[in-house]
Order: sequence, then C-alpha cells, then structure tokens
Amino acid sequence: MRRVSLELFVTGYSSSSRRARENLRRITSEHLKGRCDVSVIDITQDPGAAAAAQILATPTLIRKAPPPARRVIGDLSDSDRVVELLGLRAGSV
Repeated sequence: MRRVSLELFVTGYSSSSRRARENLRRITSEHLKGRCDVSVIDITQDPGAAAAAQILATPTLIRKAPPPARRVIGDLSDSDRVVELLGLRAGSV
C-alpha cells in the first residue's frame, strides 16, 4: 500500500479550522491507519506557504501524494465525501 501525503491549510484556531483538524484526524485513523503523513500549515504563521500552494480559502486539504494532487475545501465534516474526493476508498490508494 502506498503512503498518502496530506497538507491541511488552516487559519489559526478558528472554529472551522478546529473542526477540520478533528475531522482529518478521524478520517486518517479510519481510512489510512498509519500510512499517511499529515502537515498542518497555519497561514497566519506561514502566509508564503499559502501563496505557494495557491490557497484561496481555508480550511483546504491537499492530497499531495500519490499523484495527481487533489483538493478539498471546508471543514471536512462530510467524511464520506472527503474520502471519495481524495480517492481514499479501500484499494484506491
């Protein structure tokens, strides 16, 4: 099974950023079970990273690997939809 690399861009500890962190933690523990790397980037601390990744809204989750890259914008509360959009269904990654 291939490792998955995810980047979550958030804005400080806003309510949607907190929910996105919590939802991502739950999604990765349920669907990726130790085979993912997650980076959380707070754009208030690192605005250059947001510019480089062309982040227009937060929270934004990017699956960087395996290619192709995929993006999900929002607090990740619809976990079934997030799993589908990121291609994380069993056997797809």
